[in-house]
Amino acid sequence: MIVLRSALFHALQLCTVVPYAILCLAWAPLPRTTRYRLTVGWPRLVIRAARSLVGIDYRVLGAERLPDEPAIVLSKHQSTWETLFYPVWMRRELCYVFKRELLWLPFFGWGIGLLDMIHIDRRQGAVASDQLLREGAIRLAQGRWIVLFPEGTRTRPGARIRYKTGGPRLAVRTGVPVIPIAVNSGEYWPRRAFVLRPGTITVSIGEPIASVGKTAEALSAEVESWIESEMQRISPHLYRGQAPAPAVAPAPRQ
Repeated sequence: MIVLRSALFHALQLCTVVPYAILCLAWAPLPRTTRYRLTVGWPRLVIRAARSLVGIDYRVLGAERLPDEPAIVLSKHQSTWETLFYPVWMRRELCYVFKRELLWLPFFGWGIGLLDMIHIDRRQGAVASDQLLREGAIRLAQGRWIVLFPEGTRTRPGARIRYKTGGPRLAVRTGVPVIPIAVNSGEYWPRRAFVLRPGTITVSIGEPIASVGKTAEALSAEVESWIESEMQRISPHLYRGQAPAPAVAPAPRQ
């Protein structure tokens, strides 16, 4: 039964992404904020379909912690689910930082390519880092929240990958706070899996972490410590026998 429900869900995505991409091209001349609001309709459809067809629901902890100012979201990344959920649920317009190869995806790439986000060539190293700092400052000045996945890729549930410091460097450069998020979506919507599992995904939002007076490395360590500790709390069955994530004392303000 779950195989059939998963098949119906994937079929719905395929059948709707093409006409929606064409609509994205049609409303391309509209202001960016309008294009964003209209384009988010497709992720909203997919999130609702995941709940109704597969039984993937969600709960959000700490929503009251979200600040009313530009910020950088640094999130655990286990699944496609959170990339679709965040623009649907969060109250600010988001700007994702992603590898430019996603723009080459038929139809899906059209939609994200029209939203003035930050697409980088990872092979360019320092050039890509400079681009993130330059364009990120512009997007933050527009009042948007920038979303980065500091692990750099989707990870399997229970796994840890060394966090990259691009997001913290941008936060330190601009002085905006960082919002850490833990999410266990991979337990129900695994990476590259056809069959999805019913269940309730937990999205846990931490207190905003100030960036002023800190180094990027210290800020990154603080974010990683909170996210990995929270992952052990919301998915304890995946971390049995593992040492707790090391606590990192907040860096003193300068």
